[in-house]
Amino acid sequence: MNSPLTEADGLWIRRFHPRPDARVRLVCLPHAGGSASFYFPVSRSMPEDVDVLCVQYPGRQDRRGEPLVDSLPVLADKVHQALLPWADRPLALFGHSMGASLAYELARRLERDQEIVPAALIASGRRAPSRHRVETVHLRDDDGLVAEMRALSGTNPQLLGDEEILRMILPAVRADYRAAETYTWEPGPPLRCPVTCLVGDDDPKVTVAEAAAWSEHTEGPFALKVFPGGHFFLAEHQPEIIRLITARLEAPVRP
Repeated sequence: MNSPLTEADGLWIRRFHPRPDARVRLVCLPHAGGSASFYFPVSRSMPEDVDVLCVQYPGRQDRRGEPLVDSLPVLADKVHQALLPWADRPLALFGHSMGASLAYELARRLERDQEIVPAALIASGRRAPSRHRVETVHLRDDDGLVAEMRALSGTNPQLLGDEEILRMILPAVRADYRAAETYTWEPGPPLRCPVTCLVGDDDPKVTVAEAAAWSEHTEGPFALKVFPGGHFFLAEHQPEIIRLITARLEAPVRP
């Protein structure tokens, strides 16, 4: 089968390991400041029947010269449109931190506008959409923003020590934080898709109780998995998380 990729969608979607005969497509959504390449190990490790689509936000890497998007609903609208050509197969959504909120908004749009119920929604390192916190990292100066990145341990320390690279990436990081921190959940019908939430037991950004509240946002099966670690527990438990994702895609209705 020929790829449904168009020139416009090519800005948003990265397929590091194309699997054109796959039975399901896994859409991976990065955290604030993250890029599509963060999910390269996931793409490499998925079985042959899973086609991994990694989303690349504007303002980073090869999209560095494009206008930034600092509104999560606007970002969701744009990614939603970019994903529609790929909806010839079942879509599953995986997002970490800001990417989890984005995955939720994408699932809402797919179910509401196209009657497409995702095969699975896997939300990692993010409180439930209805659990609000007042956060103002995006209002800090550059030093304060870098301090936050260091504290969460999700950025290569070599990048944080390189002044030139920092100047290039901080605008995108700030825009992402603004999008994540100003996002406000609007009440509406619960999702119909299965939802799995992953969380670190020492994550300063989300408590286990806030993660468990994802169960309120779906009529489908729900599962919660707690890992040892902080906000980027994914790095320490990558093999187990990849096995969990694979199992959810093989039998997404099992809690």
